[in-house]
Amino acid sequence: MDAAFALEVLDKAPYVTVSFTRPDGTPYGVPLSLARTDEKTFYFHCALEGEKLDCMASNPNVALSAVTRCTPTVGPKDGSFTLQFKSAMAVGTAEVVTDRDEKIEALRAICQRFLPKHMDAFDDAIACSLERTAVVKITLTEPPTGKRKQYDKEGEELKWQRME
Repeated sequence: MDAAFALEVLDKAPYVTVSFTRPDGTPYGVPLSLARTDEKTFYFHCALEGEKLDCMASNPNVALSAVTRCTPTVGPKDGSFTLQFKSAMAVGTAEVVTDRDEKIEALRAICQRFLPKHMDAFDDAIACSLERTAVVKITLTEPPTGKRKQYDKEGEELKWQRME
């Protein structure tokens, strides 16, 4: 599936697994709450120190993956056991945001995505915690890709980019 499909999956997923590389070369993947601000930019927040930041310091390259609408099902035509799903993958580079204004806007985007009904408390939260919160920006280095397995109302699998 195309980049637009993949971005939609990344936007709708309750979390996105971000995979880092530890300084010793071993993998480290963690589910994170990301907010996207444009076609290539995602943000997450974290503590001022920890494994994610240690990984980024030695290797800023990351991989993102997400799955939505994952439903075990029996194939309508052949009775096979399968999953219907939508998934997305992307790669990019991660860096700590140091600009105060960008950091606040990134946190605003995260709050708007996950707690839109509580934005009235945003300014107070920023006043209390901005200095003890790190914000990480992930910039995609190539367009994301997506995959899916889905059936239409007649039980035919939706192949390639055929939409309902």
